[in-house]
Amino acid sequence: MDRLDAIRLFMRVVECGSFSAAAKEAGVGQSAVSKQIAALESQFNHQLLKRSSRGIALTDAGKEFYDGALRLLDEFEQLESSVKYGSDEAAGTLRISVAPVFARFYIVPRLPALFERYPALNIELRVSERHIDLIEENIDLAIRHGELQDSALTQRKLVESPLLTVASPDYLARHGIPTSPAELGDHQCIVFNGGRGVHPWRFCDEQGKPITYMPQGRFRSNDGEQQRAAALSGMGIVQLPAWLAGPDLASGALVPMLQQFTTGSTPVSAVFATRQMANSKVRVFVAYLMESLQIDLPKW
Repeated sequence: MDRLDAIRLFMRVVECGSFSAAAKEAGVGQSAVSKQIAALESQFNHQLLKRSSRGIALTDAGKEFYDGALRLLDEFEQLESSVKYGSDEAAGTLRISVAPVFARFYIVPRLPALFERYPALNIELRVSERHIDLIEENIDLAIRHGELQDSALTQRKLVESPLLTVASPDYLARHGIPTSPAELGDHQCIVFNGGRGVHPWRFCDEQGKPITYMPQGRFRSNDGEQQRAAALSGMGIVQLPAWLAGPDLASGALVPMLQQFTTGSTPVSAVFATRQMANSKVRVFVAYLMESLQIDLPKW
């Protein structure tokens, strides 16, 4: 087994969480895996993994080695691709950080066509609502929502998603349809309560003058997916970005209202380290996602 294969085996031990699982996946004996890891540790004169009856854990040197190995193998895969397919062909593993519902609606359903277009490309989704450190966690690209703060990262806006005021047909049948923002005070609103408190709803009047409404209701959440679920269950009226409400509007599970008053939008952006601009995996995925969002995101 050459050094590159040994590095790959070390990474699989870390990712599988055990020597036995990595050995089974590689089709070799557990003792062979142990010998390869021991050989790496001897070569680098550092213990890379802590072994115990409870499993394995990376040492500080092991964490540094794992992070470097990820970058090394990514660059090697990219080199292989550029030689074999040409410099513009995407190959290797692209690691993406994305919120669960956005991945479910707009990324995973489009992957079969992406894989057909780029047969040497692999996708690894790290699904989380939190904003992770791309460099520290070896993420190539993140999908972010809302206005982004200035940072050292490169930002590419994928789409501007309008904010829509919606409710379920059942709720509207029981409580009526408001005809102006002033009538929202007679309704249950589903409130987004983030780190800075309740988020106001934005409207404009017939003359285009901005109106700010502070929603009131019995249910609050700091998660848009929970707001959507509450609206689908008939708990009240909610203001959501079109990308989140779109599939339910298309099916009729949610109904838009106050469209002549609604204003504002929320951007959806791809964020990545500036050095990744030269990475063909990032370039083709961003272009593909922009293309597919123009098809999938309704113009409500």
